[in-house]
Amino acid sequence: MKVLLNTDQFNGKKQTAVGLGMFDGLHIGHMELINKLIEQSHLNKLDSVIYTFKNHPENAIRKKLFTKLLTTERQKIEILNKTDLDYVILQEFDEGFSHVMPEDFVRDILVKKLGIKLAVVGFNYRFGYGGKGDVDLLKKLGNQYGFSVIVIPPVMIDNELVSSTLIRNYISEGQMEKVFKLLGRYYSIDGTVEEGKRLGSELGFPTANIYPHTYLVLPMGGVYITKTVIDGKEYGSITNVGVNPTFENSRQVKLETHIINFNQNVYNRDIEVFFIKRMRGEKRFSSKEELVEQISEDLKQATDFLKPEI
Repeated sequence: MKVLLNTDQFNGKKQTAVGLGMFDGLHIGHMELINKLIEQSHLNKLDSVIYTFKNHPENAIRKKLFTKLLTTERQKIEILNKTDLDYVILQEFDEGFSHVMPEDFVRDILVKKLGIKLAVVGFNYRFGYGGKGDVDLLKKLGNQYGFSVIVIPPVMIDNELVSSTLIRNYISEGQMEKVFKLLGRYYSIDGTVEEGKRLGSELGFPTANIYPHTYLVLPMGGVYITKTVIDGKEYGSITNVGVNPTFENSRQVKLETHIINFNQNVYNRDIEVFFIKRMRGEKRFSSKEELVEQISEDLKQATDFLKPEI
């Protein structure tokens, strides 16, 4: 799969099947669209292309209302790279791009630059200035320019419409089991381990601390059963999301992860933490002894839950 940052890098002589959308989270509804795109591109001997954005369009349009994301650019590329896609285009969405009219987007980008012969979109897909373009307009323009349109119907899980918005809500509520069902994988946050005050080590539970990207959705504060990936290897772990009210009570949220049966130095190394289940909320303890007792209980609960994986 080739990753392009704009359509100017694309070989315009190709004929393509193009999947359109924001694809934040790449949840099971998105993957159904992508699988249909790949299937149809093979059947029709077309190059498969995902055309999406590096940043959320709403954040360029409504600057005061910031929409948190479910995936980093790295995660999005990594997930898509496991498919049989030919190209992904990560277009920067800025104020200028937001003023492109729907008809101009189709003519100038999809037709002229991408050589589109098939578009695959979700049932609620909108495009162009002010979201004026919809599925009906895309079909009409497809008839005009000679490409067909496949519309993916709503995907439902437990009588709920799978959407990035719903997943964000569940993450914010700490309902990670529901998040797993909708994403089709565990929600994860990655980062570089920073050296802290070594309070965890003093208590006998050393932690790998990372500060999450400010544009990502954060799980509700508390302690979680997690899995942590370091250098491609997976370890069982417990993670506190919050501000450490017992000792620090800072304003900046961080992830403090104790990796089970692990004693390597991970400072300045990249890790990825996958959230499985929320055990409890974050709270202030009256003494170190009380905190140690609670961490020991958390660790026992997590170890029992993760067996026989660890």
